[in-house]
Amino acid sequence: MLFDFGREVCGNLAVAERREWLCTNGIGGFAAGTIAGLLTRRYHGLLFAALRPPLGRTLLLTKLDETAEYDGIYPNSGKFHRLYNNRWASGPVEPNGHFYLNRFHLEGTIPVWTFGIANALLEKRVWMAPGANTTYIQYRLARATGPLTLEAKAFVNYRDYHSTTMMNDWEPLIEPVAQGLRLQIFPGATPFYLLSDKAEMMPQFDWYEEFFLRIEEERGQNDVEEDHIYGALLRATLRPGEALTVVASTEAAPNLDGDAAYAARQAYEQALIAQAEAQQQRPLPPHIRHLTLAADQFVVQRPTAQDAHGRSIIAGYPWFSDWGRDTMIALPGLTLVTGRPDVAASILRTYAQFVDMGMIPNRFPDVGERPEYNTVDATLWYIQAIRAYHAATGDLALLRELFPTLQTIVEWHRRGTRYNIYADPQDGLLHAGEEGVQLTWMDAKVNDWVVTPRIGKPVEVNALWYNALHTLADFAALLGEEAQPYTEMAKKAQAGFGRFWQADLGYCYDVLDGPDGHDGSLRPNQLLAVSLSYSPLSAAQQRSLVDACARHLLTAHGLRSLSPDDKTYIGHYGGDQRKRDAAYHQGTVWGWLIGPFVSAHLRVYQNPTEAFSYVQPLLHHMADHGVGSISEIFDGNAPFTPRGCFAQAWSVAEVLRVWQETEEALRTK
Repeated sequence: MLFDFGREVCGNLAVAERREWLCTNGIGGFAAGTIAGLLTRRYHGLLFAALRPPLGRTLLLTKLDETAEYDGIYPNSGKFHRLYNNRWASGPVEPNGHFYLNRFHLEGTIPVWTFGIANALLEKRVWMAPGANTTYIQYRLARATGPLTLEAKAFVNYRDYHSTTMMNDWEPLIEPVAQGLRLQIFPGATPFYLLSDKAEMMPQFDWYEEFFLRIEEERGQNDVEEDHIYGALLRATLRPGEALTVVASTEAAPNLDGDAAYAARQAYEQALIAQAEAQQQRPLPPHIRHLTLAADQFVVQRPTAQDAHGRSIIAGYPWFSDWGRDTMIALPGLTLVTGRPDVAASILRTYAQFVDMGMIPNRFPDVGERPEYNTVDATLWYIQAIRAYHAATGDLALLRELFPTLQTIVEWHRRGTRYNIYADPQDGLLHAGEEGVQLTWMDAKVNDWVVTPRIGKPVEVNALWYNALHTLADFAALLGEEAQPYTEMAKKAQAGFGRFWQADLGYCYDVLDGPDGHDGSLRPNQLLAVSLSYSPLSAAQQRSLVDACARHLLTAHGLRSLSPDDKTYIGHYGGDQRKRDAAYHQGTVWGWLIGPFVSAHLRVYQNPTEAFSYVQPLLHHMADHGVGSISEIFDGNAPFTPRGCFAQAWSVAEVLRVWQETEEALRTK
């Protein structure tokens, strides 16, 4: 079992609270928390329901604080053992429930806690039902010499997942229903249900104040305390071998058979593994097997007017929604490597419906329905995602369906679209940007301050543009369309791309023709000029570029976003939002960039074993931060501490993609 921790982790509060778990439901809802059971983020809770899938994520059930009564022989005569943890604003962590925690492990994506209570072992599992805003919490008395009585205080809430709650004048309606309670926190709020197969449930109403959120404090947030409603008391007695299931759901009648629901969840995950192994035509290595399950956590439904079963990709947990750029970069690894081309096709069709002025959306806001289009590269990544899909499937029907959209995209970019995005008729390169707008993936912005504006002709944008033009030419030839216009544009762009090369330094400018001239900063963006299907650089230039990035930018967990030799480099990501965003693309390491680096290294050196060796530290990282997944970012300075989202779509996806790429290269070799 890959992710299995004993008391060396579970009994050490500092270690246990920095490791987080995640459950998802495929429609945007999720549950998340720490091994230690402490709330350290506003994004921790047992049920964040997606009330407008895949968004509208709302905290309903925060946590269950369990107390076990057990002495091993006689019922109702034993000691009380408090199994939970809370950190309060006044300072203490109590009641130190992690002292009872013998073990934490994952069964697939399902987190499992094992509490040692005298000679008894009590197991706790949490999972979500696919396609429903329903969380299961199951307790099983795995070992005992007598009955154990379990009580749990249920803490509830009703707020947006980005917010926190202070005690207020809510008057919840908490009323008994068959096998549990119906809760409506205030008039107009979506009701939800707390149900059980055998627990007695008693309505309560009391505010518990000043839960302290340590990570929010570290991130410089103003809201570092939160209040929750004690909404119900649960009680049940278990005999050895018996189980108790508690269900939190927006559905009035979810399945209360915990064993059947658990089996259904396991069957769902086994089917994902089977699909991936069928795609790869062999059993998966253990880490890749688990990353296949992690990949599924980001795939969500996005219903549209044209397709009620549309799909998209959540960029990262616990706080991102679905972003166009992240979706297209992540699509090959999350869907094609894992044997889910139907999901990939649905995503590509879904985003085609939102193409406007030759652009796909940058993101879909949490509030409101109008997409935002402030991106220059997401649409070019869309073309690359279609290329990857066709290479994996040979599906000419979808290619024929989407080709007119691709023609429109190129034409809009050629003549000009939003945000001063246009192909320069002089050199064939793509220009983008205007004051106050962040368009590339280096998109940090604080109020009116765009940290890395990169106005002009960014190197990765033009690598993508050159690749997109060749891709359109290839598609046109396949479909019997006219390919020459795209070939001619690609030739011009390749000639213009030569302007990026800094012969004296052996790598590319990051941006050409900016407001202050050319930007020669050493950044990882230029790797796309080597890693994509078509490279505008010579073989010697490709090798020199890869070597420069390896020497100055490569770390154990990805690539730095800026060379440490640069005077504006920031090696630690932390502090308030302004400090964090100042560091976000000015030295912070990004896990997803290991993908372009490995692909570029493989192209240059033709050594798949060596290329994949650069990924190994990220596989070890899966036991840290977001257990079973890969983080968004890391400090630029050693020891490269994980930061940001504890589970990031393109980080997971790029590891899967280059695993397959290097494996195929090994077989070919």
